[in-house]
Amino acid sequence: MIRAVIFDWGGVLIENPVPALLAYFSRRLGVSPEELNGAYRKYAETFQKGRISEEELWRRVSAQLGTRELPPSSLWYEAFREVYTPREEVFSLASDLKGRGYKIGLLSNTEEGAVRYFQEQRYEMFDVTVFSCREGTRKPERTIYEIALKRLGVFPQEAIFIDDNEEFVKGAREVGMEAILYTGTQALKDALSSLLGELVPL
Repeated sequence: MIRAVIFDWGGVLIENPVPALLAYFSRRLGVSPEELNGAYRKYAETFQKGRISEEELWRRVSAQLGTRELPPSSLWYEAFREVYTPREEVFSLASDLKGRGYKIGLLSNTEEGAVRYFQEQRYEMFDVTVFSCREGTRKPERTIYEIALKRLGVFPQEAIFIDDNEEFVKGAREVGMEAILYTGTQALKDALSSLLGELVPL
């Protein structure tokens, strides 16, 4: 029996913020999005696992790109606040499921500045939130799924995981969870209705 539903954040609950973030950062640093992305990718995993600070990230990226001025340490928060675009219908779906008695989790590969912004929104539908930068591990590593399950107090077979990344969906299935690849809200509703054995309205 399913007791918990775990949502990804960027790409499921909100529009994928990555393209807009890259554009924002590139404008601030005066480089192309392609140059910025190339530099950032070298440190993305370390940063998303919280092993370097945002200040250190920008120091390294700026040095690699040859930009003269370092951006403020809060640039990630500043940018996230600017580009944040929630999918209200998916948030409503999460709230509806909570109202039906399911435990609701959020599991995201994300950065400290983004987490700060998330916390300011004071969403009430989540029983558990798990962010890679606070855990030292990220999807699709097995450990981060297990952290979410333990905090929700459920076995893998009692949880459904939703993500827009096929690799992360596969990781959840390897742990033993049901998993849904997000391709749109209607398709998500249909998949949940099938797995839960009850109609999930939008």
